[in-house]
Amino acid sequence: MTETYDYWLNLAQQVLDIEIEGLTEVKQGLDLSFCKALEEMAHCKGRIIISGIGKSGLIGRKIAATLSSTGSPSFFLHPVEGAHGDMGMLSKDDVVLTISNSGETDELNAIIPSFKALGVKVISITSNLKSTMARLSDLIIQVKVPREACMLGLAPTASTTATLAVGDALAVCLMENKHFKPKDFKKFHPGGFLGQRLQKNILEIMHTFNLPISFMDNSLGNSLEILNKGGFGVVFIVDKDNRLSGVITDGDVRRLVCSDRLDLKKQVKDFMNADPLAVKPDSSAGAVLDMMEENAVTVLPIIDSSSEVLGIIHLHDLLGKGRYKFSDHAGE
Repeated sequence: MTETYDYWLNLAQQVLDIEIEGLTEVKQGLDLSFCKALEEMAHCKGRIIISGIGKSGLIGRKIAATLSSTGSPSFFLHPVEGAHGDMGMLSKDDVVLTISNSGETDELNAIIPSFKALGVKVISITSNLKSTMARLSDLIIQVKVPREACMLGLAPTASTTATLAVGDALAVCLMENKHFKPKDFKKFHPGGFLGQRLQKNILEIMHTFNLPISFMDNSLGNSLEILNKGGFGVVFIVDKDNRLSGVITDGDVRRLVCSDRLDLKKQVKDFMNADPLAVKPDSSAGAVLDMMEENAVTVLPIIDSSSEVLGIIHLHDLLGKGRYKFSDHAGE
């Protein structure tokens, strides 16, 4: 038994040595590209969107969570979901950080031109400076390790550790840039500000003015004008009594275009989703967040018992995104 334990300890130490070796290599390889990427993220007026697939996607989710909790609004966008409607959440003020060790992830590379068409800066983290993703990106942070800790050299181990560490380095540098203090961290920590916010009644958070509402007999073209002006990526379709009858989202419009069914002169009721999700006004913010996660949506209408539209809630309203500004002076 002692020999077995010695073997496992020795193997575990080898794994850690290889991961340390990888981190050392990446540390020594950091250059001005890292600084330029950091500068883009620091000057970002919108949000930092992280995207990747598989293990890179899991690392990306953690980086997005770290950024958000340290004063840099961020969220994870799955490339496939992005290609099917979720691109509507982006604005030209955002910055995208794509992650792929090989730089040849087809699903990710396929949507990078769409990011750039929106005027969004694209930063990539990859080991391959000659990859497709590197070629498509505006800035590249190379994260290249000598070898994986996996004995077969196949499972992402040292490479994912190094990527995660570089994500932490970006987050800490941004914290310093924003003069982020302990009192600021408390506002974003799930046990602090966010936890308190999610206990609130949805009536305290929802938007009630300039709601994106169109009537069932309006044309699709007129309804899409309302969607475009609303800024939520959705338009609610109501009957003459203001009762919710359906919705159309940015993703629905994209699917209509791709299927060549877009007819702006027809009535909007012929194109709407007639079975929309909705929230009652006595719901808690936490319950609404759970509903959004379960159904992969970012916007919901608030309706009363007769289905009359009272307001609208966005995912970022629940999370408090964009609400806080940080001091420009470290000593304050």
